[in-house]
Amino acid sequence: MRRSTFSPEPDCAIAQSLGVIGDGWELLIVRDLARGLARFDELAGSLHISRKVLTERLNGLLESGIVERSAYQDRPTRYAYELTPRGRALLPVLVALQDWGDRWLLGDGSLTGTNTADEPPAQRLQELVGQRVPYVALPSITGTTVDVVDADARATVLFGYPATGRPTRLPDGWDEIAGAAGCTLENRLFAGRYDDFASQRIAVRGVSTQRTDEQQAFARAEEIPHLLLSDVDLELVAALRLPTFRAGGYERLKRVVLVVGADRVVQAVRYPVSDIADAVEWALTTA
Repeated sequence: MRRSTFSPEPDCAIAQSLGVIGDGWELLIVRDLARGLARFDELAGSLHISRKVLTERLNGLLESGIVERSAYQDRPTRYAYELTPRGRALLPVLVALQDWGDRWLLGDGSLTGTNTADEPPAQRLQELVGQRVPYVALPSITGTTVDVVDADARATVLFGYPATGRPTRLPDGWDEIAGAAGCTLENRLFAGRYDDFASQRIAVRGVSTQRTDEQQAFARAEEIPHLLLSDVDLELVAALRLPTFRAGGYERLKRVVLVVGADRVVQAVRYPVSDIADAVEWALTTA
């Protein structure tokens, strides 16, 4: 493992971490690997970085055990890169940086659970249209780990929501955060149209950063027929660069609806979601 030369403080975890991931390029490489960009040329094209610098940073990440590689071509040998468990453990750090940047650098510093259509997070989400969703498997209320895209469906509707107040009480001041309230209503509305979605072979999957046991208790209490997936480790958030806000000590998804085709390509995005009932109808008619 590469040892830190960043700081003479051997017992400071922050200093030691910066010795491994203290370069902006390295963090951006981790970001793009989480997005599903696995090959050298894909990374170089996304980052607009010289091949020499990219090679140096990838070698450092390999040495640090954050990235691993496997050959997908011989003569010449070419490699695909992916995050190791140690690398995936950095995803909450990336999401926290994104949240901080959205709020304090790209926003006015106010805490909000939504954005206007002309703000950078909304523009970033619209850029997902035409992009492929990488394979991300999340814990589900069935007790199994499930791919976020249903391979057997004609299309998948993924709706991200901040949090429900059952069984765990929501943080104080929740209703004062713009866009935060309405998660129970949203799930009820999707549940009410479940048969309509199913008749058109459209899978419906709700995603929040709540724990699976919390989602299971909520689904039982509300008799929710669609799958709920727990992105507690922020893997889907990082893969799609979904906007979040921090409340009650946790990163929460801002409310968003995505329609994804059977080919894993994002067909449409609804964000911001100001009218929940209309967004459910939109998902049904768009998918």
